[in-house]
Amino acid sequence: MKSNIIMISALFALSMMSCSSDDHVADTAKDWDNTSAYFESTDNSGYSTFYKPSVGYVGDPMPFYDPVAGNFKIMYLQEFRPNSATFHPFWCLETEDAATYRSLGEVIPTGTQSEMDGALGTGSVIYDDATKTYYTFYTAHSVNKALTGMNEAIMVATSTDCLNWTKDRSFMLTAGDEYSSDDFRDPCVIKGEDGRFHLLVSTVKGGKGVIAEYTSDNLHDWNSAGVFMPMMWDRFYECPDLFKMGDWWYLVYSEKHAAVRRVQYFKGRTLEELKSCTANDAGIWPDAHEGMLDSRAFYAGKTAGKGNERYIWGWCPTRAGEDNLNVGAYPAEPEWAGALVAHKLVQHSDGTLSLTAVDGIKNKFSTPYTLSKMGGEASEANGGYSLAAGQHVLFNRLKNTNRLEFTVTPADKNGRFGISFVRGSDSDAYYTVVVNPEGDGRRKINLEQEGPAGVGFIAGADGYLFDAPADGVYNITILSDNSVCTVYINDNVAYTARLYGMHKNCWSVNSYDSPLALSNIKVYTE
Repeated sequence: MKSNIIMISALFALSMMSCSSDDHVADTAKDWDNTSAYFESTDNSGYSTFYKPSVGYVGDPMPFYDPVAGNFKIMYLQEFRPNSATFHPFWCLETEDAATYRSLGEVIPTGTQSEMDGALGTGSVIYDDATKTYYTFYTAHSVNKALTGMNEAIMVATSTDCLNWTKDRSFMLTAGDEYSSDDFRDPCVIKGEDGRFHLLVSTVKGGKGVIAEYTSDNLHDWNSAGVFMPMMWDRFYECPDLFKMGDWWYLVYSEKHAAVRRVQYFKGRTLEELKSCTANDAGIWPDAHEGMLDSRAFYAGKTAGKGNERYIWGWCPTRAGEDNLNVGAYPAEPEWAGALVAHKLVQHSDGTLSLTAVDGIKNKFSTPYTLSKMGGEASEANGGYSLAAGQHVLFNRLKNTNRLEFTVTPADKNGRFGISFVRGSDSDAYYTVVVNPEGDGRRKINLEQEGPAGVGFIAGADGYLFDAPADGVYNITILSDNSVCTVYINDNVAYTARLYGMHKNCWSVNSYDSPLALSNIKVYTE
């Protein structure tokens, strides 16, 4: 996106001392509060909330609640760019609130190029109270199939303190003759209501994707229990996560197919009802949007719970060249790995799930700052703004981290509106989260590049189909950390996006075909 960068002339020389918004000397040379021109900002080196390591990126997260420490641990695949010949060791974070993380560094290294686990893949952690031992089952991915004889298998590492891990080289669960060793991965282990341990594996049988099941009494000796669930059509369910929440069983998974590539779920009051959702390609979806929980910018989501609360962690991909249009639209794939994003699960009375903001993040972003109108045709009304059809209101620059809260009430319940970022008063193009009417009382979020030079709808980045609020009122919360943001509507909609250049630029609310009222506006940072 090209746009003019207008600086106050008296400070121009100082501002040119650095081209990075991370340089505090350059920051102080800019009149952030009283100007609205587009500024080409760059991400800070560190993320305070949507975690990214100082070197590399977060791949598939594997969260679990540690009953001994009383906190959450999040294993993840450490992505280096470029990776070495052996890659994706397990690194680990810990957190109490899914908002602030402490890195424990590398906890499970890769094997050598001649060993089965030359590369590591997604896994699952469980604590066995009987033996006071932690078990991490993980995907062993060979980097030398000619030597190892297979592509993937399941291996295990154990620990007594969740810090120091030892690989059990005597254990290896293989596909055997029943399943394909080309895809035999992403184990999920739970302790069932029958008191036995159950291990799910994503694999292929007879050319069709399936989730295989194994059972054990001791976490070491496993017996095949056959196919837990077949996958529908030509799909492949990565990172399966089986859990019970209240009276419902859920399988959360990430659909690999490039045309979908979303985190989705199935539900059932019993395990048998859950399994029936995909039997004979039944496609018994849990809701009206095929169980999709977020946009294509949130992937490999897995959950962990404490008491009555459960959270889901996934990664928000980076964009090649830090280009917001490089979203990996079908049939291309987005870049693999990025920043760690957490949501809170909301369970509704009918068992359906949605995602909402994590309380810890909202509480962390609790310092209010001044909101100023910097442009647009909207008029002030009742402490908020009134927008006629086709109008917008431009607000002052965002901080590095932000919590934006406001209410949008379109005069027409089918009215279309949007929230724009990476915007200046002089911008030729900017990025808008658009809430579109879809008919039959439904709405859909799209990501669009608007402005005279904008391309419009960004294929591959559209996000979430949802029922319009019955009262026509949209209570919106937006959390941002550098270029990662999450949009929540009425605790019923979650939309994650990667938008480079958000912070230190203005934002706006736009009406299109209907007047709207904008009220209850609050802005916070850390």
